[in-house]
Amino acid sequence: MDAWTFEGQPGSLGDTAVTLVEGSSFCVCSRNGDIMQGGAQGVYHADTRLLSRWELRVDETPVEALSVLPREPYHTKFLCRAAPRPGRAESSLLVIRDRYVGGGLREDLTLRNLADEPAGCVADIHVASDVADLFEVKAGRIRHVSDVETTADRAGLLIVSASRRRGTRVVADPPPFAVPGVLIFRTVVPARGEWTVTLQVNPILEGEESPAWFATHHPIDHAEPVRRRADWERLSPSVKTPNRALSHVLRRSREDLGALRLFDADRPDELPTVAAGAPWFMTLFGRDSLLTSMMALPMDQSLALGTLCRLARLQGTAEDPLTEEEPGKILHELRFGAQAGTTPHGGQAYYGSVDATPLFVMLLGELRRWGLHKQAVEELMPHADAALDWIRGSANPFLTYRRKTDHGLVNQGWKDSFDGVTFADGTLARAPIALAEVQGYVYAAYIARAHFAHECGDTVLEEQWTSRAGRLKDAFNERFWLPDRGYYAIALDGAGRPADSLASNMGHCLWTGIVDEDRAASVAEHLLSPPMFTGYGVRTLASTMGAYNPMSYHNGSVWPHDNALVAAGLMRYGFAEGAQRVASGLLDAAETFGWRLPELFCGFDRAEFHRPVPFPTSCSPQAWAAASPIHLVRTLMRLEPWIPYGRLWLAPTGLKGLRVRGLPLAGSRVTIDVGDGGASITGLPEGIVAVHEPRTPMTAALRRAP
Repeated sequence: MDAWTFEGQPGSLGDTAVTLVEGSSFCVCSRNGDIMQGGAQGVYHADTRLLSRWELRVDETPVEALSVLPREPYHTKFLCRAAPRPGRAESSLLVIRDRYVGGGLREDLTLRNLADEPAGCVADIHVASDVADLFEVKAGRIRHVSDVETTADRAGLLIVSASRRRGTRVVADPPPFAVPGVLIFRTVVPARGEWTVTLQVNPILEGEESPAWFATHHPIDHAEPVRRRADWERLSPSVKTPNRALSHVLRRSREDLGALRLFDADRPDELPTVAAGAPWFMTLFGRDSLLTSMMALPMDQSLALGTLCRLARLQGTAEDPLTEEEPGKILHELRFGAQAGTTPHGGQAYYGSVDATPLFVMLLGELRRWGLHKQAVEELMPHADAALDWIRGSANPFLTYRRKTDHGLVNQGWKDSFDGVTFADGTLARAPIALAEVQGYVYAAYIARAHFAHECGDTVLEEQWTSRAGRLKDAFNERFWLPDRGYYAIALDGAGRPADSLASNMGHCLWTGIVDEDRAASVAEHLLSPPMFTGYGVRTLASTMGAYNPMSYHNGSVWPHDNALVAAGLMRYGFAEGAQRVASGLLDAAETFGWRLPELFCGFDRAEFHRPVPFPTSCSPQAWAAASPIHLVRTLMRLEPWIPYGRLWLAPTGLKGLRVRGLPLAGSRVTIDVGDGGASITGLPEGIVAVHEPRTPMTAALRRAP
């Protein structure tokens, strides 16, 4: 169980690293396409490093990078040049490495001779696999596997660890001359002509070899990732806007979310889930996948239902201190690496998360509000009730966490670094810990369950859940509020003391509606104050706090998903200008990052540095960062469907000229146009009325329902 003990961050991959991603597969390499040994580079699939070395030599010399031409998230071309030919001062041999990642790797290697005489070349590809578990690489604690054997045959190389029952097969067309660790190609490239070899890397998992998804014997256009991507783009809403930054970042978000989808090979008809992010979190996470699919609802609802169904199947049923499984609990993370072993879950499930369980109920409530998958939502209700049973059994009155053994995560909210929860003087909070935002999630889950009861006509159950929500809200505002500071504590520690740091967590409390209305203005003022707001976003921790470090993971950095929820919370309580400031800052940051918002970036002030400073180990693409712009647009549109009540609220602010076509709603596709005179909507399902005014979203108490 060593996998769960690592709470630091991996070493930086470097500014020149290139990442390709498709589902649970990814590749991290240098700009010339080489995978260098000794670091984190490699080809990974199912949390296993299939290749730890993949270096090209032409006439025994490395190739020089010219350009990286990214195409789809799973496809990149590397343009390089070989060393000058004998007697020449400049290179005349262009090297093109056309690479596709997915269930392994395919690479089409082309040597193009730009000279007027044939070039006799020897191209060597040096290949190795350490069959390392992803957690080992991430933590920098790779365990040497002594029984990794490499054998050569006429087709290529076979690399296998008998003890881990994992490895890889590398084949080439035309066939190489192969010796253990090296594929050798001797060729003559015609004058002004080309020579090409196609290489395929197949994974071997649990002793079984499976072909890479971009197989050499099938056209690229027939590969499953290509067809999935085409369907994803065809079914996603189209967005037109005069805002260049918004247009680019939304297009990138759609592309990245499509690439991060996870499909279960054993259940081909099941809807996809979404991985947390590349390179380190290419698997199902409870918290990340739930929040990502919730924020992506205006674009696609299949991710939400697929995530809920998968997490319901993996919901805890027993007591296990090592994995922290408990009946009704929603998992934190699912892993498939060499250390995980085989379990009934099809991988190793770890449940050390305090917030995934209420978020599960919240997302189910959101699907109900969007009027989708009614039968599937009803079938998931027993899982929601089991989740609520776990919450009520663990909360007294607040939901807290404390790891079960020293193998577990010390902090089990979204700020899960060992130092992610502190007092204002920098002192670490001690478990059991009750996080502020988690109480908001629980409040929202209670309200969602009350609405389900209301729609079923069960007034007794409705009143029970409404009362529970009210009592929790009263207790939260009494215990977490710091009257001398004018903001909410980040948490209560094991002694019941408020951890008095000024942090972004209370923005989530605005989002869920647990904040008393007479305190919301003070919360908003603090969130947008200079110690918190950098100009690009709200910091995780104010610059005036003892633990503040703008280069830390959770103590002063800026996280896009955190800011998207803060903006939604500000808008919920009527602070439209503040929500627009947060959205505008993130869009400015996105332009610097090539329109792809990273997992996080450093929290330096915009006045000090004119560009946001990257965080070296930030995941990119990362799921909830990719979904954040979508949620920001929903926030600025003030788009709040409540299909069971026959209403859809729509009152855009700051989005003139926006047109959204094909937005999925209650089984229909609607079109929204935002002009000078407000917004219009066409294609609404029968019986649904558009209300062109702001509305308190999601967790409004039943007494406010229409």
